[in-house]
Order: sequence, then C-alpha cells, then structure tokens
Amino acid sequence: MKIWGPYSLTGASLAAATVLCDQLHKAWMIQVFDGARNKITLTPFFDLVLVWNRGVSYGLLKQDSEVGRWALAGFALVAALALFAWLARLQTRLAAASVGLIIGGALGNAIDRLHYGAVADFFSFHVAGFHWYVFNLADVAIVAGVGGLLYDSLKSSHKSAGNSA
Repeated sequence: MKIWGPYSLTGASLAAATVLCDQLHKAWMIQVFDGARNKITLTPFFDLVLVWNRGVSYGLLKQDSEVGRWALAGFALVAALALFAWLARLQTRLAAASVGLIIGGALGNAIDRLHYGAVADFFSFHVAGFHWYVFNLADVAIVAGVGGLLYDSLKSSHKSAGNSA
C-alpha cells in the first residue's frame, strides 16, 4: 500500500494549516462568547453566534451520550485516515489540496468533539426569516474541498473524454 504520493505534501500541509486555523479561530471565538453575549450582528444577513453542535451536519445524529460523542469523533478520525491513504494516489495538485481541506476540517471538528464534547459553530447566515445552519471554518474547508474535488473530476473527465475521441 502506497502511503506517500506526488502531491501528499500539498494535501498534508493544507490539512495541518486547516486544523491550526480552525482551532485558533474556535479558541478565540469561544473566549469572545465566554461572556453574556448571545450574538454579534455584523450585517442584516450575517451574525456571529456560539452554537454547540452535538450531531453531524445540520445537527443530524445528535449524540448526548459519551459513547455517541466518541463514536462520532472516531468516525471522523477513521475518515481522515482513509482520506490520507487516498491522498497518496491522487494525480493532481487540486485533488490533493481538496482532500487536504477535507482532512483538516474533519480533524478540526473531531478535536472539538474530543475536547469539548461537541463542535463549536459560529457563522449564521439568514434572510427573510430563513436561517441556514450555523457552521465553522472546518465546515467551510470541508465544503471547499468537496467543491474542489467535483471541479477536478469534471475537468479531468472532460480532458479524458476529449482524448478518447
């Protein structure tokens, strides 16, 4: 099994930078909200809030037990390891960077689960009474990574379709 590939350093570096930025931002924001603040309104459609997410995306699979907390953290760690193994086989810098973002985001949220028992989320967008779910930098990294992988796969499949004609 190959454990290091041509773009592994790119992905691993981006994963480490993502975890670092995510954890520093969360530590700072938790300090900001340590007082009696409920929310900080920045624009008519964007607030900073502190929400503790005990589930996964959109609060699904909410876990209040220690077993559930450790299971979700363990799942994120196993997923990160599987993605790291995949990273060694990637053939484009964009794909490696995208997987690095996903690994970093998964690890950032797993660290929260292990340290706090839940994931700290802060960013809240809302328009006309409709509120999107509250999210954090790790979530942004995961979504950006998935977007990068989709773009890379479309770009790669377009090139291979042109070569086969």
